[in-house]
Amino acid sequence: MNEFLTLFTRAAKLMRIATDEAMSQHGVRVGQNVILEALWASDGLTPGEIADRLHMATPTIVKSASRMAAAGLLTRERDPADGRLVRLFLTDRARSVRSAIERERAELERRATATLTDDERHHLYSALAKIISEFAGAVPPPDGPAAR
Repeated sequence: MNEFLTLFTRAAKLMRIATDEAMSQHGVRVGQNVILEALWASDGLTPGEIADRLHMATPTIVKSASRMAAAGLLTRERDPADGRLVRLFLTDRARSVRSAIERERAELERRATATLTDDERHHLYSALAKIISEFAGAVPPPDGPAAR
């Protein structure tokens, strides 16, 4: 078996488990924290705008937004200028968990890189960015022409 794929897959799985445990303490599911982060930066985005910012498929954001609305984390409102668009807005509950979620994310990063030197940390970030760039350029966007 390929050692890189084995290590990468194992690390990603363990990181996802740890992230899910950390986020669930605050009523947020794994993956929803990045949607919250986008809305904390700019409340009232459309699912498509969030998908573009996060390099995800719009249907994935729509599905997560439905779960988040049911959990009381956001509301959906029609755009007053274009009724075809839906905008997502944070609730008070979502705003209230911001600092806790940000602390959890920082702690997860600290824990994941705790045994690395500054140089190793820099190289890890650089290598991950290059891997993402390689595969993001090779795969058409999920909502692009190939998906239609």
